[in-house]
Amino acid sequence: MITFPNAKINLGLNIVARRADGYHDIETVFYPVGLQDALEVVPSAEGSTTTLHTSGNKVACEPEKNLVMKAYRLMRKHIADLPEMDIFLYKHIPDGAGLGGGSADASFMLKMLNDVVGSPFGDDELATMASQLGADCAFFIYNSPMYATGIGNEFTPVSVDLSGRWLLLVKPPVAVSTAAAYSSVVPRPSGQRLPEVMQLDVAEWKNILKNDFEPSVFSQFPRLAEIKEQMYDNGAAYASMSGSGSSMFGIFDNAILAEKASRAISGCLNFVMEL
Repeated sequence: MITFPNAKINLGLNIVARRADGYHDIETVFYPVGLQDALEVVPSAEGSTTTLHTSGNKVACEPEKNLVMKAYRLMRKHIADLPEMDIFLYKHIPDGAGLGGGSADASFMLKMLNDVVGSPFGDDELATMASQLGADCAFFIYNSPMYATGIGNEFTPVSVDLSGRWLLLVKPPVAVSTAAAYSSVVPRPSGQRLPEVMQLDVAEWKNILKNDFEPSVFSQFPRLAEIKEQMYDNGAAYASMSGSGSSMFGIFDNAILAEKASRAISGCLNFVMEL
């Protein structure tokens, strides 16, 4: 069985409060996009062990620490006779990019394993499992636009439709530490209701929809600010950093503009796709 975990982008990201547990309360909108990994499971060749095989982009962690393996172990707690498997993960979504690739892999693994054993669990039950693996993992169980609050783990469906527009994703060769990004922001109430902002035309988002990580991350990595301006210079209706970075994205009215912007931005991994 094979599935294709997809990435997400953040439409706005407000850091609203620091919590007593050291985490932060946020407000953001998660929006699924078409950049995908590939994840396949087959019966174990040896029959006595489950093994993860990775290819494509380099995976920085050991197989047993990979969220895909953690998802398998978690499902096995609920399905004792879950068969041993060979798992093949092809990484295409860049790591450390604010695109949720690892979280998507984990959640799609849970969904696929659920299918393997006859779908005993509904989406809400799978989302509860996924939340044990990471704050944003549950989003990928639903995989539809969601207004996320709490630490990014409380989800409410939100009405926003970007279909027919085009997306340019740009991943420059820099790495942004999430912990460092959070340490450099000053939490404050946002004063904006993101679900209401989503109802505005995308062209109106430029001066309204903010990512609170951008000022501090841009000061450390000026190239990211340059990429954002290049997107606007080449016709983006809206451009932003996704999550805490380091990927940047632009939303364009058509493929011609998105491709033109992609050609103008060099030295990065560029992905153009329809939304």
